[in-house]
Amino acid sequence: MEQRDRDSLLHPFTRADDFAAGRVPGQRIVQSASGIRVTDAHGRSVIDGMSGMYCVNVGYGRQAIVDAIAEQASELPYYHIFAGASHPKAILLAEKLIALTGGRMKRVFFGLSGSDANETQIKLVWYYHNVIGKPHKKKIIARQRGYHGATTMTASLTGLPNYHSGFDLPFALAKHTLAPDAFWAPEADPRAFSQRCADELERLILEEGPDTVGAFIAEPVVGSGGILPPPPGYWEAIQAVLRKYDVLLIADEVITAFGRVGHMLAVDGYGIEADLITLAKGLSSGYAPLSASLVGPKVWQALQDGARTHGFFAHGYTYSAHPLGAAAALANIRIIEEEGLCENAAEVGDYLLRQLRERLATNPLVGDVRGAGLLQAVEFVAEGPPRRRLDASLKFSAQVASLAMEEGLLARPLPVNDIVGISPPLMLTRSDADQIAEMLQRAIARASAMLSTDQRMGAA
Repeated sequence: MEQRDRDSLLHPFTRADDFAAGRVPGQRIVQSASGIRVTDAHGRSVIDGMSGMYCVNVGYGRQAIVDAIAEQASELPYYHIFAGASHPKAILLAEKLIALTGGRMKRVFFGLSGSDANETQIKLVWYYHNVIGKPHKKKIIARQRGYHGATTMTASLTGLPNYHSGFDLPFALAKHTLAPDAFWAPEADPRAFSQRCADELERLILEEGPDTVGAFIAEPVVGSGGILPPPPGYWEAIQAVLRKYDVLLIADEVITAFGRVGHMLAVDGYGIEADLITLAKGLSSGYAPLSASLVGPKVWQALQDGARTHGFFAHGYTYSAHPLGAAAALANIRIIEEEGLCENAAEVGDYLLRQLRERLATNPLVGDVRGAGLLQAVEFVAEGPPRRRLDASLKFSAQVASLAMEEGLLARPLPVNDIVGISPPLMLTRSDADQIAEMLQRAIARASAMLSTDQRMGAA
């Protein structure tokens, strides 16, 4: 199957030359899954420490979701929601998502991926400013190391330069400001660093012109760009700047929502007052493709007002609010609520973080162990002061992830610095957490032992 895979598929975020030649060590054909484990085509079972791609919040093999999809497929496998058409599951899910925001959001637009949901938000920002008579407020500020998607504008907003290479990106309307990475900040006081992030955002808005900046998009906790929980005071300071210059806030909750960081919505945990909220991944736990763009009152009012000038809202996808995805999401959210998975993610996540910190405290290559809920990371540094990075050519985090797989844990080397991320399903037990911590500890110890003294000190 491996050769047939190489001969037929174009894989996302994979080197085409190396993969075609069989030189990608991470190739695996996943055959089945249950609970927190996935099993490959050779029968080897490992703990999925990444929940697929931060998706499978409720774990694999949930019969209630499978049954909901099957029943919906039998009753109504597909219908669209164009031009006022609808179906019951779309209505029920939209009502549920609005209720989860406490009614702060007023409407829901459905798509299939986090990328398309953020693309929808961008178009809503542009439409909003046109309607309210500020047509020049079209620039959108994101953050370095943020990830917002792979479509042209969302990739432009993604603050990872490797994701732009070869595509003539980023577009000029996308701007970037500081990532909230307190670990590498010179400030000893994290609140001082938070204020500097806000000051840098204000400086960028003034440099571009406040009348040209329409929105700021950010993950409540940075995900793929390093798993960076915001330092104290960060969101308070950032939102003060946004309000000062009339800049909309898009909360990209594609990874963080549905319990991942210990709250149904991370905006509630961090005091974020968003104008637009983006959902995907944990919305259906990956059992069916689905995303949602939640629309706050200001933008919803503009959509109504704009109809007098622009007519119908000319945006949508064939599979918006697909009945199977909506049915899966309703069953998925029910499981999260009934089993208290948000609370479990907070409790077991805190336990796992403590276990990792204790086990890795004596390894001089471990610079930081951080996280929120069950979204966690280990960042590696060179040995000894001053704090500095390992040589990138060593690909140390990739080596750790490869050895973790040998130990029985699927972890992810993140695309910046030397960081390994984990994001296991939310029904994780303390016993599961112990296994993950032990496997990762062994993998890091093995990878550390492979380095020479010079390499450990930061040399290539």
